[in-house]
Amino acid sequence: MSDSLIIIPTYNEKENVEKIIRKVFSLNYFFEILIIDDGSPDGTADIVKKLQQEYPALHLEQRTGKLGLGTAYIHGFKWALERTQYAYIFEMDADFSHNPEDLVRLRNACENGADVAIGSRYVNGVNVVNWPMSRVLMSYFASMYVRLITRIDIQDATAGFKCYRRRVLATIPLDKIKFVGYAFQIEMKFTAIKYGFKVVEVPIIFTDRTEGVSKMSTRIFREAFIGVIQMKVWSWFRKYDRPA
Repeated sequence: MSDSLIIIPTYNEKENVEKIIRKVFSLNYFFEILIIDDGSPDGTADIVKKLQQEYPALHLEQRTGKLGLGTAYIHGFKWALERTQYAYIFEMDADFSHNPEDLVRLRNACENGADVAIGSRYVNGVNVVNWPMSRVLMSYFASMYVRLITRIDIQDATAGFKCYRRRVLATIPLDKIKFVGYAFQIEMKFTAIKYGFKVVEVPIIFTDRTEGVSKMSTRIFREAFIGVIQMKVWSWFRKYDRPA
């Protein structure tokens, strides 16, 4: 049993899911894994079920239909909070764009005082591999835009590689998180900061997937662009009181 749970949402990740699971379980620190699969027609969940016979610390939640990244993580957060052993709860992609070796560094940051540790592409320059320049610029300037509108001091506002201390997810009203794509990642950081939690950025090197298909779309980017303004306006009418 581990005190650390990695949540990995999947949709059509048969090329990557076994490799990422085996890599995480090969690390020196023992993490548990929760796969949230949104009804992948390519058999991703069947691969996970087979691996569960080998790895008791591998968990699977299956959902029907492609319901969105944000809802998958909310589902995973609630699953983790129902089990008292998890002190550290992670977000990570299945496609190796997030290096599993960095999980320990994120956990260490939270052990050493952070409430949320972000694997950041931009805290030390631009550390992205295999992205076209147009994608790098879009992501980089999206973070600048988020800082301008929200006034949060986060260099990589759309990052999806994170470690949360349990108390953060127990405090944030998860049912009030509204967005599902890039905006979900921004909203979680923004909300954690509004509640007064300490958010730190840990430099990583982000490597674009080499197998499988990216889930990025113009709809997701548009949601983020408009959503940043919406969440800032909504914050004027919300209270961010942490329980004693």
